Amino acid sequence: MQPSYEVSGIGEIMLRLSVPTGTRIELCHSFDVHPGGAEGNVLSALACLGRKTTWVGGLPDNPLGHLVKNNLRRANVGTDGIIWKEDSRMGLFFIEFSGPPRATQVHYDRANSAAAIIDIDDVPWDILLDSKVLHLSGITPALSPSALRITQEAIIQARKRGVLVSFDINFRRKLWSESRAMEVLTPLIQGVDLLFCGRGDATAVFGCQGEPEEIARQLIHLTHAKNLVLSLGNEGALAWDRTTFFKSEQSTVQIVDPIGAGDAMAAGVLHGWLDGDLKKGLEIGMVLAGIALSQTGDVISTSLREVDELLRTKEAAQNNRRVNR
Repeated sequence: MQPSYEVSGIGEIMLRLSVPTGTRIELCHSFDVHPGGAEGNVLSALACLGRKTTWVGGLPDNPLGHLVKNNLRRANVGTDGIIWKEDSRMGLFFIEFSGPPRATQVHYDRANSAAAIIDIDDVPWDILLDSKVLHLSGITPALSPSALRITQEAIIQARKRGVLVSFDINFRRKLWSESRAMEVLTPLIQGVDLLFCGRGDATAVFGCQGEPEEIARQLIHLTHAKNLVLSLGNEGALAWDRTTFFKSEQSTVQIVDPIGAGDAMAAGVLHGWLDGDLKKGLEIGMVLAGIALSQTGDVISTSLREVDELLRTKEAAQNNRRVNR
């Protein structure tokens, strides 16, 4: 029997409160509000491309939690696996966009959120694992001891049920140290079917160094992942299926919002990989990353038609200033 979903995920979705570039949070009068979370961002982007996806996670049973649910439903992401927690809170993060010489600042207020306090017995496993691929990130096991146990169990159950596992390292220094991340993640991600990692995280967490191809080989040696995607920032990304390296460069983009591009790239890779084409997935991932950078908010809005147009026309992918009338 075919699974109900093509990709599922479990994790935390928070509310992002941001101020315009040049505005200090301590002097602001209002915030722009957008839901955002690694797994939810990926699932929403995949849904834009026509994939059937579903998100599982804890939300407070209050208007803030229902705001997130409404946004997931608007993005055509399944919501039957939401775990409603009464008398709990929504995780928040605040963004102060800045230009040089100041860096954009992210401030978290997520301790003891609904997503962090759910336990193994709360998880609707039959919904989460009724999928071809389970997508996870290194953010979730860093949230709390119970979130770590859930991530561990999710991988165990996925393997028992023949569900492929995709994992994005997504290291966050404000959640845990490099040494703790390596201690937890190294055994957790052994043999995953598709591994995403940024070059900086590969060096900081796993000690991998050298040219991108060498870093990829070191990561595969450490994790035994079957496929790897190494993001290279402005240089694009590298994919390796243990046989062939694929490289895709990032087109010139006018950055409107720097948050969420990595999740968009992961969604594009997953889209191609589901069709058995990692190289095409990497190309789609770079297009989606560019779209994410050109839009406001963590969750992108696009379509297969737009993505196909950008893939077909290199000029369109590199010149986001062109007006299509």
